[in-house]
Amino acid sequence: MATITTPGYAHIQRQHGRCSTTAGRRGASNSVRFSARAVSSVPHAAAASSAPAFLPVPFVPGADAPSPSGKSAIGVPKAPRKGEEGKRLNFFQRAAAMALDAFEEGFVANVLERPHGLPSTADPAVQIAGNFAPVGETPPARALPVSGRIPPFINGVYARNGANPHFDPVAGHHLFDGDGMVHAVRIRNGAAESYACRFTETARLRQERAMGRPMFPKAIGELHGHSGIARLALFYARAACGLLDPSHGTGVANAGLVYFNGRLLAMSEDDLPYQVRVTADDDLETVGRYDFDGQLGCAMIAHPKLDPATGELHALSYDVIKKPYLKYFYFAPDGTKSADVEIPLDQPTMIHDFAITENYVVVPDHQVVFKLQEMLRGGSPVVLDKEKTSRFGVLPKHAADASEMVWVDVPDCFCFHLWNAWEEADTDEVVVIGSCMTPADSIFNESDDRLESVLTEIRLNTRTGESTRCAILPPSSQVNLEVGMVNRNLLGRKTRYAYLAVAEPWPKVSGFAKVDLATGELTKFEYGEGRFGGEPCFVPMDAAAATPRGEDDGYILSFVHDERAGTSELLVVNAADMRLEATVQLPSRVPYGFHGTFITGDELTTQA
Repeated sequence: MATITTPGYAHIQRQHGRCSTTAGRRGASNSVRFSARAVSSVPHAAAASSAPAFLPVPFVPGADAPSPSGKSAIGVPKAPRKGEEGKRLNFFQRAAAMALDAFEEGFVANVLERPHGLPSTADPAVQIAGNFAPVGETPPARALPVSGRIPPFINGVYARNGANPHFDPVAGHHLFDGDGMVHAVRIRNGAAESYACRFTETARLRQERAMGRPMFPKAIGELHGHSGIARLALFYARAACGLLDPSHGTGVANAGLVYFNGRLLAMSEDDLPYQVRVTADDDLETVGRYDFDGQLGCAMIAHPKLDPATGELHALSYDVIKKPYLKYFYFAPDGTKSADVEIPLDQPTMIHDFAITENYVVVPDHQVVFKLQEMLRGGSPVVLDKEKTSRFGVLPKHAADASEMVWVDVPDCFCFHLWNAWEEADTDEVVVIGSCMTPADSIFNESDDRLESVLTEIRLNTRTGESTRCAILPPSSQVNLEVGMVNRNLLGRKTRYAYLAVAEPWPKVSGFAKVDLATGELTKFEYGEGRFGGEPCFVPMDAAAATPRGEDDGYILSFVHDERAGTSELLVVNAADMRLEATVQLPSRVPYGFHGTFITGDELTTQA
């Protein structure tokens, strides 16, 4: 592991006019491919049984835990028990189930899917290869070995979410399609007391476990082209026959985590959040789908923003079928929900993230949109609309309606994630820090263009409607920077530093970087050859301080996997000098995942 510092450049860019300016109005393939040795890490049982080859098998919980021989088994399957489903069905339902299963195998799989190759963005052999492959659940493992010294002030649980398909895919599969699994490490008094990982027990997962197979469509991997239409028809037909119940949500809760009002919430933007509780014995249990005591009746995106000064939780919800396509709302610290603000959009748009400032929410309206009619033409419903002009909307946090929103155009800008934003009153500007990704739809659609994710400063002048956009790093130091955060005590206020994953070779993460947003100075912490990780989680020295002693006064937590040794670790790195403080050896493999958070010891004692 090594720390590398690169001199800054952002101030030079601004002086020499390397920023793009927009007079706004108000109003060789490097697509997602893994190594050539990638094979499905989800074994099929079909070859050893009389079941059709397309039928999935569930993973044995704990299959990745070491066996008595010391070797670990990955994704060991077991066949579903015959007749388990039929015991619960009446005669009509059994007949309907047989007919629909025959249609799925005979027409959807054999005619629409198998004769056609899958793009890399929907190929399970690519998307869940290597350490992207799923693992079984692990109950709490105690007294984890530690090398170095864990700072004693770190007291709580580091929790990280990720996609972990419980069943072998039957058709296309995208990394984002997997069932949610939370990995958690309990740290106290300088010791790593335990590690556990559990599926988030969504309504979808519970039903599929009972059926012994996947029954809900994969939102990205399966729902494209004519086969996607057929799988949607299958889904609705099975629901109409009572073979499954989508009324309690269809989401996977695999992306974001936030601790709010005594609850750890696991989220994906296709459903309500799910509450997950850290138990007294450091295990994880799913409390259930959480609607904020009946106040929330729509999906919520996976990146709500917790204001460190007010304690309010700000959120968006988008709909891909009916208007309003976008809504904004917030929750008071006691969980009371505001009225919805309906934001008019011409078409449903992919809005994975947004930002807050002290007084505003900043909403991206970019060029990646949903066009369901594209499925009729054989394509993906997630498309890049090149005729659309990207823009950002600035809305007061407590606005009564969308008439208070000011839109500023920022052409050809797509930020999958935004790291922070703040107001600069002397210039009437809102400054947004995000990673601008090109090609904008390359995460969802196969592309021959090299993917780039450029850390960018975007300035929105809400008085003139003009925008400027500057790359923060110089071209000589450009690296793909994705998933990360700023000091959460300063979210929505001006920050100097951001801690972001170095997403190279894409989509793996070879280290993380501390970026000085004012100068462009880059300090990298590299995991080492054959070692990869994920999002760096910043734990401030004083979790409750509104104005910390130093913005970088804290530590970075990150899971890392050694692909040659097959082992996984939790690293503790000093956020100020970027030096390794401690390494925690984990008892089983931790797949590459998405987003995490740190729950303090005090918060653990006040869980609902």
